[in-house]
Amino acid sequence: MAIVFSAAAAYLGLKVGQVFEAAIPIAILAVGISGALGKKDAIYQNVIIQSIGACSGVIVAGAIFTLPAIYILGLDVNFTQMFLSSLLGGVLGIFFLIPFRKYFVKDMDGQYPFPEATATTQVLKSSEAGGNGAGTLLVSGLIGGVYDFVVATFGAWSETLSTTVMHWGQVVADKAKFVVKMNTGAAVLGLGYIVGLKYSFIICCGSFLVWFVIIPLINLIWGGQVIDLMGTGIAQTVSEMAPEQIFKEYARHIGIGGIAVAGIIGIIKSSSVIKSAIGLAVGEFSKKPAAASVEEDRTQKDLPMKTVVFGIVLTLLAVFAFFAFGGVVNNIWQALIALVIVALIAFLFTTVAANAIAIVGSNPVSGMTIMTLIITALVLVAVGLKGNAGMVAAMVIGGVVCTALSMAGGLVTDFKIGFWVGTTPAKQETWKFVGTLVSAATVGGVMLVLNNTYGFTGEGSLVAPQANAMAAVIQPMMNGGNAPWLLYGIGAVIALVLNFCGVPALAFCLGMFIPLDLNLPLLVGGAIAWFVGSRSKDAAVNEARTAKGTLIASGFIAGGALMGVVSAILKFAGCEWFLSEWNAQWGEVIAIVPFLGICAYMIFASLKTQKN
Repeated sequence: MAIVFSAAAAYLGLKVGQVFEAAIPIAILAVGISGALGKKDAIYQNVIIQSIGACSGVIVAGAIFTLPAIYILGLDVNFTQMFLSSLLGGVLGIFFLIPFRKYFVKDMDGQYPFPEATATTQVLKSSEAGGNGAGTLLVSGLIGGVYDFVVATFGAWSETLSTTVMHWGQVVADKAKFVVKMNTGAAVLGLGYIVGLKYSFIICCGSFLVWFVIIPLINLIWGGQVIDLMGTGIAQTVSEMAPEQIFKEYARHIGIGGIAVAGIIGIIKSSSVIKSAIGLAVGEFSKKPAAASVEEDRTQKDLPMKTVVFGIVLTLLAVFAFFAFGGVVNNIWQALIALVIVALIAFLFTTVAANAIAIVGSNPVSGMTIMTLIITALVLVAVGLKGNAGMVAAMVIGGVVCTALSMAGGLVTDFKIGFWVGTTPAKQETWKFVGTLVSAATVGGVMLVLNNTYGFTGEGSLVAPQANAMAAVIQPMMNGGNAPWLLYGIGAVIALVLNFCGVPALAFCLGMFIPLDLNLPLLVGGAIAWFVGSRSKDAAVNEARTAKGTLIASGFIAGGALMGVVSAILKFAGCEWFLSEWNAQWGEVIAIVPFLGICAYMIFASLKTQKN
């Protein structure tokens, strides 16, 4: 499952910028398989199965948010560098979070909602009833998989709807730089359902601000001017650019600035958590032998703290060796500087990642990584590492940090599931290293295949929005140009205002730099989740319907992503079946019909459900 879902998550993340969490689909499959095999009391095994398999999503997020940026910048990265970046980052994230486990999972029990852990635990406990959700997941997976396979492989209808398909829409886009676009994929729709209406709406509000206000304003104010904030050689006036180009060159950087400041705010808010968790870790590490002789509750038994500290030291030494001798930096001094950056930022941001997962179920790892890249670029340039070599080094360093933070956020969910079910944390921690190893190897290979098949630049390439944002941040700083500090500053102000108003700044700012067409279907999916969960006056019926919709959405995600990988392999093998002329003429015209069809299926299949 770690192999399969790593491949699926990598494709989906590079395509739409959202990495689905594999824990729920894997838990459903584990429950269904154990039920089919007639296994009794399999819940503890299933916890470990989903814990290993869930490494796929977190390792993929760390890798695809950073490493494809090297390809986008026209440079090269080999499999070994991708593998070690993901592996070492994942191992570091596991070791860094273990001292925080008791604080987040036990001491704060009942204080945080843990939405994903809650859903996964319910799935795992359904094993006593034979795993009835596996059938729903299978059917919806087939529907979502076939739907997205037909779009990606044959182009029977367009993947994106746009107002520019109509003449008046094209005129408005050309003159006012106003355009509305929406992705029609089943997997993205499923993502929106699981994210929910509240956060989908917040993310979309970030997009609305950028696409419906900022981009038209930039054209209105500076339309006749050539504005090159980063020294990249822009020769066009703003009015000559399409809305998409204005977004890429200017507006998206506002979101990047907002995400960086939102990350800082998160660290400040988590300062007390860091102190408390360190206190717990130091207290356990310094236990006297007499106290250690008292038998510890199995459900609270972590790996020995001495093992954790020793593991952190060994992992940091391996990171240093990788940087110094793996072609990442030029000398030992630069490798030491890079090591300090990784250790400090990964440790400080661990609590931010865990806190975000515990509260809202989503990890703002991309925003924290952008901040890491800014710091890394400034430091590396100061020690003499710049240009192409500096960009590769910064991205690999960022990949290690990003993977560590992604792993920390994912692992706290596993710990909470284990706490509720009654497994042994030390067992989860041990097996997590296995899942990290397998997932790191898989994602490196998949990225090589996808780069050779689609690429990350040019017509028909994978959008890789986070990696493009990372490349946009690092390139000017490493080539003697200027970073767009003015735009970052505007984003910072927006983040501060959002925080003051109580709006989740990370979610809003993420919407500001992910393209509108990838955010609008999230809002549609979130609206469906609200609709099916609010039609009955009986709360139990609403809960059952929402849970059924979650299974369908998970099937859409898993099926769509997996068949996307199959489509990529077929293209890689030279099977060109895409109907280009048909798609160009009729694709957008008919795309709305199948999209409404899968929306209707999700709604009506969910509404048929009564009380469990």
